[in-house]
Amino acid sequence: MAKKKVLQLANKIAAGITGGVIKVRETDPEYKILEAVTTDEMAEIALHLEIRKPKHIKEIAKLCGKPEKEVEAVLVKMAIDGSVKSEVEEGETLYFLELFVPGVMEYMVANRENVQKHPVIGESFEAYTRKMGKLMAGNLPVGLGVMRVIPIESAIEGDTRRASYEEISYLLNKHDLFSVADCSCRTSMRIIGEGCGHTVEEMCIQLGPAADYYIRTGKGREITREEAIAICQNAEKEGLVHQIPNLSGPGKALAICNCCGCSCFGLRNTTFYNNPDFSRSNYVVKVDQDKCVACGACVENCQANALVLGQNLCTNTPLPPKPVKDIPYDTKWGEDKWNYDYRNRKIVEDTGTSPCKAECPAHIAVQGYIKMASQGRYKDALELIKKENPFPAVCGRICPRNCESACTRSDLDEPLAVDEIKKFIADQDLNEAHRFIPEQRAMRPEKIAVIGAGPAGLSCAYFLALDGYQVTVFEKQTKLGGMLTLGIPSFRLGKEVVNAEIEVLREMGVQFKTGMEIGKDITIPKLREKGFNAFYLAIGAQSGRYLGLEGEHAKGVITGVEFLRNVSLDEASKLSGPAIVIGGGNVAIDVARTATRMGAAQVDLFCLESRSEMPALEEEIEEALSEDIVINNSWGPKRIIHENGVVKGVEFQRCLSVKDSDGKFNPKFDESETQMVMANHVLISVGQGMDWGNLMADTQMQLNPNKTLKVEPLTYQTGEADIFAGGDAVTGPKFAIDAIALGKQGAVSIHRYVHGDNITIGREKEYRALDKANLDMKGYDLLPRQKTIHVEGQKSKETFVDLRTTFTEAQVQKETERCLGCGAVVADEYQCVGCGVCTTKCKFEAITLERRYDSPGVEFSEMKSTVIKHAVKRQGRIAVKNVKNMFSGKN
Repeated sequence: MAKKKVLQLANKIAAGITGGVIKVRETDPEYKILEAVTTDEMAEIALHLEIRKPKHIKEIAKLCGKPEKEVEAVLVKMAIDGSVKSEVEEGETLYFLELFVPGVMEYMVANRENVQKHPVIGESFEAYTRKMGKLMAGNLPVGLGVMRVIPIESAIEGDTRRASYEEISYLLNKHDLFSVADCSCRTSMRIIGEGCGHTVEEMCIQLGPAADYYIRTGKGREITREEAIAICQNAEKEGLVHQIPNLSGPGKALAICNCCGCSCFGLRNTTFYNNPDFSRSNYVVKVDQDKCVACGACVENCQANALVLGQNLCTNTPLPPKPVKDIPYDTKWGEDKWNYDYRNRKIVEDTGTSPCKAECPAHIAVQGYIKMASQGRYKDALELIKKENPFPAVCGRICPRNCESACTRSDLDEPLAVDEIKKFIADQDLNEAHRFIPEQRAMRPEKIAVIGAGPAGLSCAYFLALDGYQVTVFEKQTKLGGMLTLGIPSFRLGKEVVNAEIEVLREMGVQFKTGMEIGKDITIPKLREKGFNAFYLAIGAQSGRYLGLEGEHAKGVITGVEFLRNVSLDEASKLSGPAIVIGGGNVAIDVARTATRMGAAQVDLFCLESRSEMPALEEEIEEALSEDIVINNSWGPKRIIHENGVVKGVEFQRCLSVKDSDGKFNPKFDESETQMVMANHVLISVGQGMDWGNLMADTQMQLNPNKTLKVEPLTYQTGEADIFAGGDAVTGPKFAIDAIALGKQGAVSIHRYVHGDNITIGREKEYRALDKANLDMKGYDLLPRQKTIHVEGQKSKETFVDLRTTFTEAQVQKETERCLGCGAVVADEYQCVGCGVCTTKCKFEAITLERRYDSPGVEFSEMKSTVIKHAVKRQGRIAVKNVKNMFSGKN
């Protein structure tokens, strides 16, 4: 049964906005939030208060006929709870009612103890704002929403028309008392299981009297003006939007909220209800497409879903025109106009964007760092790359170059030498004197264990350290780097390159423990006991696979992966006589080239595939051939020839096809065509597997039939809630850049998990490349691709040193001129709320704010009449539009 007086109080407060037209029932959030901590006896006293009209205790006690001390005790508790507001005037505390939002509900959520004990407080705040958002869509003119965006000040510095009420500094300089509290919106979303990962703790600032109220009632911590400024600056770095309560008139706001589009309820009215007028500033975004390089930084940080990646080249067939967009200004606004999936933002136009960014597994801003390199901004370029890939020097040497394969320029002459440019940029970082160490966003107490120091584990550790976590990497081997160090020979990837980039992680505070096998030396449950809050498994595919052939365990037969690891650890013996390598992938090529350097008199590589079908990269095949390695295509091993347990050679049979009509691996052989090849060493390089040991003991983790770890597809969470995984242990053997990309996603999941946030919301991102076949390529000059100095195979095969050279700076400048600049950001100016976050993320001066409106806002007492006038005019516009559509046949 409802508490009668509490229900009356809920209706009295609600009437401040609705005028009492909409009655609150006991099932409504307005009642539920009060009922959680309010008795009828408390509500009876509060009913004698008025909205925004402070009263003395004496007056209140007289009105309710109760002793002053009793009344004061009740109101002090209610002020602490947040259901009533208090302020101090000339040494006396006055009490009054505030609106539900902004007001009572934020205050109540700010009481940490109450909201933890009564989750319904947070649930009710979320439900109420959703309820009111439906009613407000279209009915509030620009500048009259209950919350209002304030542009980041640097975004409007050059605008002579800017007003003081649009400046954060004006509000901060106007007051001398400040407090900070947790974000009430993100707290509430976390309570209902929809936290987004943005910072919750101590993000919203109170000013003057509001700060005094928060401090006195324990909702906020007193801070200095300098601390308030720093909080705002950190919020801007996080891509958050400044908003203020908008019911006190221009320049009179007493709070600054730092909001995200995925959790904050003011911005939700913009994105979920497609109603940006609710909270927009007087500004809108403008994109200079001639300067834009589609790096995506503004898109990823746009909290209003107003920016997407598009294309910037002429087409043969015009792109489809954008459909005319209905807006609440003159359209009836119902559920059919809402965007229920507003948090899974569309980041690329349907017609696509730069192929290099779209096809890169890590979606690095290739076009962006190419432009920076062309301007000589190498450190800026390095910083941009490291937003997605902490190991650019490594990838500059071993990347499969998906970006180059997709490059639009290849349809004109040759693809841009992206990897060589990246290598030049990244090599600047190898010099310790001017190494780029990223600024950590925060310092957090949570301890994270990363198991495996390969590319996935190191990537995850990097991004977790960037977020300020205490990260320890456990590695089974004595050397760090995983397959980067133990599986890729140094003539392709120098160990000093790997170590230099790992050193950056040390500088960021990452701890490394080598020679430690989890499951053997210590278990995951024991690590939990030591205080680790989450785990990332990235043990790689470190075991070679055998073929099940007769004689494959004879002396002299070894898997290619084990051979490479032994060489890297200085545990391999010199080879003598001929050697056979079985396999046609990149690892097999590495094994063959390493065997040459280890003394094999002749190296023959046999693979099932024809030359055109070989999975190895063409560049690596050519390098192997130049080193006198003989490649024998379309042969499969039948048996290993051995004598007294010692290998003597291999019998091969002709392979007719590798895959069946369905594209599945199902080789067919002509057993009548065979050959015997004699050798002292046989190196089997036909795939890799995982060696789980006892790592999974006492856990709920499960394996797939192929022995990879079973994980959730978007979050990479395993069967244990606090264990995430990535890299080859999840995907099977792939390239380093694929593992690096998964490492970052693992870090995102862990960051959300340890804070109790939802680990899926807002993470679905679909990239697509533009249609190169539709581009008009006429009029472009043909420019030769720059090339490094060719290294003769006869010279390279004599050393384990990487003899390949890097571009000169002059070559970098020439090569960057070849970029066609395929992509650019496209802005939806109506959807933009004018926050200016995008301007702080753009490093190319391609995006600015332009003043479009001139609405200062009004006092709360004037709001009702202004909104009614607007709503009446809006209904008229809707009627006129409907009539026009009827006669034009659109209805």
